[in-house]
Amino acid sequence: MRLHNSYTNKIEDFKPIEDNKVKIYVCGPTVYDYAHLGHARCYITWDVLYRYLKFKGYDVTYCRNVTDVDDKILKKAEREGKTPEEVSQFWYKQFENSMKALNTLKPDIEPFATKTLGEMIAIIKDLIKNDYAYEANGDVYFRVKKFPKYGYLSKQPIDQLESGARIEVGEHKEDPLDFALWKKDEKFGYNSPWGIGRPGWHIECSAMSRKYLGKTIDIHAGGADLIFPHHENEIAQSECANGCKFVNYWLHNGFVTVNKEKMSKSLGNFLTIDDLLKKYDANTIRFFILTNHYRMPVEFSDEALTSAQAGVKRLLNAKRTKVNDNLDITKIDEYKQFVEAMDDDLNTSKAMAVLFELANKANKDDKDAFTILYKLASVLGFSFDKAELSKEELEKAVEHVSGVLGVKFNSMEELIEFRKKAREEKNWAVADKIRIALDEVGILVKDSKDGTVLEVK
Repeated sequence: MRLHNSYTNKIEDFKPIEDNKVKIYVCGPTVYDYAHLGHARCYITWDVLYRYLKFKGYDVTYCRNVTDVDDKILKKAEREGKTPEEVSQFWYKQFENSMKALNTLKPDIEPFATKTLGEMIAIIKDLIKNDYAYEANGDVYFRVKKFPKYGYLSKQPIDQLESGARIEVGEHKEDPLDFALWKKDEKFGYNSPWGIGRPGWHIECSAMSRKYLGKTIDIHAGGADLIFPHHENEIAQSECANGCKFVNYWLHNGFVTVNKEKMSKSLGNFLTIDDLLKKYDANTIRFFILTNHYRMPVEFSDEALTSAQAGVKRLLNAKRTKVNDNLDITKIDEYKQFVEAMDDDLNTSKAMAVLFELANKANKDDKDAFTILYKLASVLGFSFDKAELSKEELEKAVEHVSGVLGVKFNSMEELIEFRKKAREEKNWAVADKIRIALDEVGILVKDSKDGTVLEVK
């Protein structure tokens, strides 16, 4: 298996620290608002990595933190007259529901920053003791220039970083490049050796990663927007505190863009996962994301999601047979092609082409094709519930049948009720005309003693 390491900017053979064990840390959400499509891309991408490593037989420990102490949380708490805990707990629950709705697996460990304060303070004390950090008026800063490799991950020379660095009003830094490990905060803070305050954002991940996974880990992943300063700072403080390499492989997913701009809350161009799920199902969102290579930016549009929806239907509507759990798929050509694609820096686009080939074989009555399709699609996190019709598809179908019959229907329920009465009155011509009209727009009508069911063709 080969992965692109952002630190070396090379695709490298993946070799875990321990023979069959893999430790992954992913930067989790700051819980103060709804998760958006950018979050969906990040967490679906690393969900697929987690699933695939387990599929290959690795014993994986996946840790994804929750940032529940942050300026944005505090501002929201003040604005809404709530405690920071009330805000963070509420929005964490919303995030958890969104992740579940997207069919992402829950991480093995999901630590909260506020529950790891002791470990953060311990690291900061070590950094001060070894002269990598200093206290200034209740704040604690990291001495960036004491770490020679600073800027290596983001490929930014120190002189280039210096030219854009500034000391803000109220800061007591020795150098504009120095970043906060601990911030004085007498209103919302916690006790520490430097007075009442709270941790800087970067130290949180270093502490949680070290506590739950150890001083050196296999993979650290996250969005490309975290490379600088967050991940750069994590490397500096972790390696200076621990005296060893922090991460062997740095993986970063590309942005989701809207009109060529990165999707973000600050730009106000984000689409929440909850809103998207009202229009598209989880399989469609996952398909849209995995059609593109994880490192590349992906442009959001309704056209792209509609295309993904059609692709999902091709997979889910493959002719189904009973899944044969005894089938050894490792000897099958499509399995080998799938593994080859995924081993090539998680080439999900190529892997999905294998799934389509299997769907075609299933439709031609290949007895094993659906079993292989089901097992491999599950590695990418697709759920094999029957494809559902979207609100827009139902509206278009109703409009089409209304035109064919010359009768205005306001909803699918009204149309089905009309057809039901036609059947009760033995008006088979009208009932069949509706069935044929629906078939023309890709909807199968199945009548049984329990009523009428609509299915995607």
